[in-house]
Amino acid sequence: MKDFKEKLSLVPTKPGSYQMKNKDGVIIYVGKAKNLQRRLRSYFTRTVTGKTKMLVEDIDDFEYIVTSSELESLILEITLIKKYDPKYNILLRDDKSYPYIELTNDKFPTLKIVRNVKRKKNKNHLYGPYPNVSAARKTVNMINRIYPLRKCDNLKKDLCLYYHINECLGYCKKEVEKNQIDLMKKEIISFLKGDSTIIVGKIEKEMQRASENLNYERALELKNMLDDIDTTLKKQKIDLNKNYNFDLINYYYDNNYLAIEIFFIREGLLFGRHNEIISSIGDVSNEITEYLVKFYDKGILPYELVIPDELDEELLSDYFKIKVLKPKKGKLKNLVCLAYENAKEQMELEKETLKRDDLERLNALEELRGLLGLEQLSRMESFDNSHLFGTFYVGGMVVFDDFLPNKDLYRKYKISTEVKDDLSAMKEVIYRRYFKTLMGEVYKPDLIVMDGGQLQISVCKEIINSLGLEIPIIGLVKDKNHRTSYIMNEKYEILNVGKDSKLFLFLTRIQEEVHRYAISYHRNIKSKGALSSVLDVVPGIGEKRKKELLKNFGSLKKMKEASVDELEKIVGHDIALNLLKYLSEV
Repeated sequence: MKDFKEKLSLVPTKPGSYQMKNKDGVIIYVGKAKNLQRRLRSYFTRTVTGKTKMLVEDIDDFEYIVTSSELESLILEITLIKKYDPKYNILLRDDKSYPYIELTNDKFPTLKIVRNVKRKKNKNHLYGPYPNVSAARKTVNMINRIYPLRKCDNLKKDLCLYYHINECLGYCKKEVEKNQIDLMKKEIISFLKGDSTIIVGKIEKEMQRASENLNYERALELKNMLDDIDTTLKKQKIDLNKNYNFDLINYYYDNNYLAIEIFFIREGLLFGRHNEIISSIGDVSNEITEYLVKFYDKGILPYELVIPDELDEELLSDYFKIKVLKPKKGKLKNLVCLAYENAKEQMELEKETLKRDDLERLNALEELRGLLGLEQLSRMESFDNSHLFGTFYVGGMVVFDDFLPNKDLYRKYKISTEVKDDLSAMKEVIYRRYFKTLMGEVYKPDLIVMDGGQLQISVCKEIINSLGLEIPIIGLVKDKNHRTSYIMNEKYEILNVGKDSKLFLFLTRIQEEVHRYAISYHRNIKSKGALSSVLDVVPGIGEKRKKELLKNFGSLKKMKEASVDELEKIVGHDIALNLLKYLSEV
């Protein structure tokens, strides 16, 4: 560890953001502090363990930026984290976004489950989040069976099965009174907010009719619906003085691990809870703040946050621009304590498993570092590609930090129409990825993991060398049964890694993940149909331009017949030429 005594003495005692760098000048950690000097000294003057010890051993230099307030330092910290994605900053193990239920605000509304809620302009028609996806699906299916809402994405030309089984009012052919639709919406919204009275009454009446008609199978089905409602609503009821809408946060810290617990309270109902345990650098308050910023970046902010005493109420309120409460007594304080107990229980359940997993990963990293003769090894990238219709290639890149997937850094690539084989596709993707590193736009990984042997490694080396970069490369070589057989370094030497070792297991997980990611991108595009598929793989055409092309031309035939001048009005000259090349292949 370097001696920073003299440099630390010059650091001011003001608020700001600090950036730790390794020997290559890469930013490996970004933090903030009310007192920069005190915080920075703490890294080098006290005994550190776990993830903090790894960070300190990796620090070759540090920089800092003074700000006028802690809010400014938080904004700067988050900005720098998003720009550099430092490997020691929080990595959300559970990166998924939770589903919401949406009652669309269309003339003929539909009810469905949605995940990518950030893109929704009108969030007033979203209800959730639902950590229990099964409960969300059951709720949507039940409401859709009770209320004859529109079931299709687009109105059909004729009446469909849903109309004939009384689960749709036939909006495509029948005149439906607005009052009837408004009443359905009102009752559904009431239920989604926790009032089950109307829906329960409807189910009980239908259950009675089914019994009178000796339709016992239908009566049992309706009875199960009532049981589901009882489970999802009554047992979640929280005894509050009013129907609050808020998220409640608490945590439990133990020996370099931080358990975070979030309760989702909607209309006095506990919609669900989120919990996660992360490896901690040790500055608990700052890490929870960073965690919440990342967490809510994937979903919708609540109207209020309820937090424990140790967190900074004013800072969170100023950053998120919402009301933040620190209850001192009463029912809300009891809920805060309950969240603490849940976080503690989760820690006790998972801590030993996490410790073992972390130890296995770090030992595997150390083994690989020794085999490759590397001083530093944490961030790894791997590539794979797939094709559409035998010609259109797409690529995928996955990123792993310490053998944990960092899905925020995964990338998809649309590949040039001239590419007709796997190696050419791989060359293009690798060049595009690392040209950005050369230009200083993105970080440089510690290792590239190729899905293949000598041929794939040589292709990667050719591109990396042409860019004047130095990045170690390994290849995972498969046997004739397409199973990974051994590991090869960039000198085409076979590494001594046993198939039953943890290192072999972790490396093959990377291989499996990049293959899954590329294939899923390919399948997702194909599932949209031929026209949409072609537009999805043309470089330079995103969602907005695709919609404009579909709106103006409507078919591949009309796009093929269009002139460059007609196409470039929507996508620009260069992309218009590119699009015509792709269309000529269809």
